[in-house]
Amino acid sequence: MIVITLSKIPPALRGDLTRWCQEIQTGIYVGEVSARVRDQLWERILDNIGNGEATLVYNTNTEQGYAFRTTRKSRRVIDLDGMLFVKYIVNESTVVHGFSKASKYHKSKNAGRIRVLHRQLKPEQFVTVDIETSGLDLGKDLILSIGAVRFDGREFYRLINQKVDIPEQITNLTGITATMLDKEGIPLINALEELKTFIGTMPLVGYNFRFDVAFLDRELKKCGMEGLNNRKKDLLPVVKRKDRFLDNYKLETVTAKYGIENEHPHNALSDARATKELAIKLIKIYDLVI
Repeated sequence: MIVITLSKIPPALRGDLTRWCQEIQTGIYVGEVSARVRDQLWERILDNIGNGEATLVYNTNTEQGYAFRTTRKSRRVIDLDGMLFVKYIVNESTVVHGFSKASKYHKSKNAGRIRVLHRQLKPEQFVTVDIETSGLDLGKDLILSIGAVRFDGREFYRLINQKVDIPEQITNLTGITATMLDKEGIPLINALEELKTFIGTMPLVGYNFRFDVAFLDRELKKCGMEGLNNRKKDLLPVVKRKDRFLDNYKLETVTAKYGIENEHPHNALSDARATKELAIKLIKIYDLVI
């Protein structure tokens, strides 16, 4: 089900909407359409709205149960871990302030609230993390390499000296061989200790991150170390919500869609770099909060 509210729009646009929805009150349209039709209706609204305003509300399978979009210049939709909220945009140039003490007090209080909100929405430092493994089975496969990139550009990359038979398809995919692990790899416990020092307490970001976290937590516990307690953000569900019609949601497909170059796909450090750039893009475009 969708609900669309319109104001100050061309009459022709109202006519288009009545083909799919009922106008139950002036400027309020209700209908039951597919996701594709809904998105096409919204695109039609954006193309023809002129100086008018529109808001779209529709049901989703998220925890919140619904999502919304708006063209109102005084509102912005904010995504906080899958929960949508409205940020009110204050245009100071249109506000006329009095000169009483009460007016100055309220102006100062409101400015403080805006600064707090700005700090909450400002991209904070985070670390992107990626791993390569000998396979997908958490019960038997092992970590071969770990890559991480901090928001300030500092990087971390370690090959792990694992005694494991690496399947040919994994070597073809990652370029990692058993000889490389023997010559360049370091003990797992050393790599994990160095990783925890590198990430500190900063939020962690990954793509299909549950996979990486499951392997890392398993190995941390195996080494007698505490699991990853950092705040975590998986970009895969975010992209699925924002880009519903991609052919697939592999990292290389998504980075190509957002114009991000990944020099060496399936290399842990290169994938971590690409994930960092993807996170920055999502923060800028959608006000994503890490």
